Amino acid sequence: MLKARLGKVKLQSLTAIVLRDFVDKRVDDGAGGVTIAADLSFLGAVLTWGRHVRHLDLPAELPSQTRASLKHRGLDTRSKEREREPTDDELNRLYKHWESSDRRKIDMPTLCRFALATGMRLGEICALRVEDIDLKRKTALIRDRKDPRNKIGNNQTVPLLSAAVDIVKPLLLDREIGLLFGVKADSASTAFTRACKAVTPPIADLHMHDLRHRATAQFFRMGLDIPRVALLTGHKTWTMLRRYTSIKPEDVHAIIEGAKSHGE
Repeated sequence: MLKARLGKVKLQSLTAIVLRDFVDKRVDDGAGGVTIAADLSFLGAVLTWGRHVRHLDLPAELPSQTRASLKHRGLDTRSKEREREPTDDELNRLYKHWESSDRRKIDMPTLCRFALATGMRLGEICALRVEDIDLKRKTALIRDRKDPRNKIGNNQTVPLLSAAVDIVKPLLLDREIGLLFGVKADSASTAFTRACKAVTPPIADLHMHDLRHRATAQFFRMGLDIPRVALLTGHKTWTMLRRYTSIKPEDVHAIIEGAKSHGE
């Protein structure tokens, strides 16, 4: 979203007013205080790097000053655990809505099914390129994957499970380069929100990022351990990963019984 909102702003034109307007637009997008604070922190890291490494005269302190003002605008920058994930019924209603539309510009059903099959962030999905997919190894290369310490250059190769492979195969036919899905993340997010409002009855408090929550929880229900789930999702610590899981006591019993049956 930083590129979409600030990509055309020249560095010498970056002011407190520009960042204030950026915050206003992110609020209009539906972003919360935590997300906006993360955007500003990343921007600050880039500007600081430019100042100290490239010796550029950049306003590196502006993002942190803007971040400090968020609480005065009523935006809570403390991370809250969100447990919302789409139900089967909600997903089916969304799929039917999209598939019955003749004016559909974005293949939202395929995009959502891929999100559920991989647990990737929407930005990562929309940035995937044809050349990043290796069907022989069943892997995908995620470029500049989100990292609390370093995002730039943090490329990561992740496994594609069978469901994800089945989804991408038709998208690779007769193609060697280019974006895999050919859609911008903000456009897909808007289309998802619009569909939630359009179905009957409307679906409340559901964001496309919640598909990542469901996917991550499903990986645990499948019996995958923490390191393998972390490899799929990109989470760095168990604390970060735990907020996306919803393991029930009966799930633990099912995993243990499954392990016993394989050992017999």
